[in-house]
Amino acid sequence: MNVNYEQIDPCNAVISIALVEDDYSKGVKQELARLAQRRPIKGFRPGHVPASLMQRQFGGEAKAYVVDRIVSEQLANYLKENKVAVLGEPMLSEGTKVDLNTEKEFEFRFDIGLKPEINVTCDSSVAVPYYLIDVTDEMVDKQIEMLCQRNGRQVPGDVSEADSMLRGSMAELDENGNEKEGGITVESTIVMPSRSHDEEQKNAMIGVEVGQTITINPAKIAGESQVELASMLNIDKEQAKDIKSDFKFYINEIMVHRPAEIGQELFDEVLGTGEVDNEEDFRAKVREMISRQYVGDSNYRFTIDVRRALEENVGEVALPDAFLKRFLLSRNEKATAEQIESEYPQARQQLIWQLIQDQVATKLDVKVTEEDMLRTARFMTLQQMAQYGIGNMPDEILDRYAHQLLEKDENREAVAQRAFDDSLYAALKDAVTLTEQTVSVEEFQALFANEEPMPEQTEEKEAE
Repeated sequence: MNVNYEQIDPCNAVISIALVEDDYSKGVKQELARLAQRRPIKGFRPGHVPASLMQRQFGGEAKAYVVDRIVSEQLANYLKENKVAVLGEPMLSEGTKVDLNTEKEFEFRFDIGLKPEINVTCDSSVAVPYYLIDVTDEMVDKQIEMLCQRNGRQVPGDVSEADSMLRGSMAELDENGNEKEGGITVESTIVMPSRSHDEEQKNAMIGVEVGQTITINPAKIAGESQVELASMLNIDKEQAKDIKSDFKFYINEIMVHRPAEIGQELFDEVLGTGEVDNEEDFRAKVREMISRQYVGDSNYRFTIDVRRALEENVGEVALPDAFLKRFLLSRNEKATAEQIESEYPQARQQLIWQLIQDQVATKLDVKVTEEDMLRTARFMTLQQMAQYGIGNMPDEILDRYAHQLLEKDENREAVAQRAFDDSLYAALKDAVTLTEQTVSVEEFQALFANEEPMPEQTEEKEAE
């Protein structure tokens, strides 16, 4: 057996493996003996089939299996023992032709894509911009206004507004606008203009007074929701399917939303009891809250800028492009050569970034622990729950969901990648020199012109 390595250029090599009959004949006999135990042949007990018959029946299969195993082992051993760093996987050279049926000596040639040698500088000599978003008084004012609205209360009112709640009785009307004999009547129901699916119906319920009677159409208000209509009219969902009539609505109570006043009650509701006791300190805390919310955006921008800085630091990287295109095509049966050609530039850039990440992780000793995994799983769970409007989960429930997330292999892989990214960018943030710049929200958003939009942020983000 002969294994030969030939480097074609800095990016490509060929490994040839030559076999003669003595290299595989013993293995073929052993494989035939194994098959004799497992492949029944009529008239013979397992293991007692004549060798000549086994050779005729299964010789080709055994030979192919043994030769493939030997070649695969030799190839893997050579790469490992000689520490050949490859991209993708070795591929049988297109010119290799082997006939196992007629030949006794074979030569297999494998194309190898070589991993390039790169040198990444990731220390204080690398300067990366870090943008701090200026929190203006106007932003604080808007946030406090929103907090007042959120912590407001419903109080009795005389005239309805867009966010009011109207309580009263209803009676179904006929085509002439008279109360329908045997029609639906509702002694007490609630209607909210803000929940109306019809703008005309919504406007009809705004500016009305207690004691006033108006004509509305519950079906238009509910839109496509039979559940809402059934609830409004106190009937079952099946009965609601056929309701299209106008109704007389007598308003006997109006509840209007009144924002919370700026004072101790609001301070305690937003920040916790006794945290602050005056408006000046409250505004300072709100400013801090807004700043924390923007930390995630700043850190996300850092991941873009530090990647760009390191890629520029490395410069041009030579890759076995033709080999990689062929490799990608072989791994995707549905793809065409044209699709691979079109998508390759982006895949190439991502591969280079992956090589840079691997070297940075080695230099900065970035490792992901089980504790990192759990913390990341908790954060990902919080993000998912926030999409459904669920917040402030008890720690024990959050931990249970996080552990469940880690139990599935596909989820665990995603968590591991997220944890690695977080650790990598955090290490880079400590290693490089940050050139802090304070910018307005508008200036910060302008940084993303012609780039991918920022993902939704929470109070934490990578590199925090």
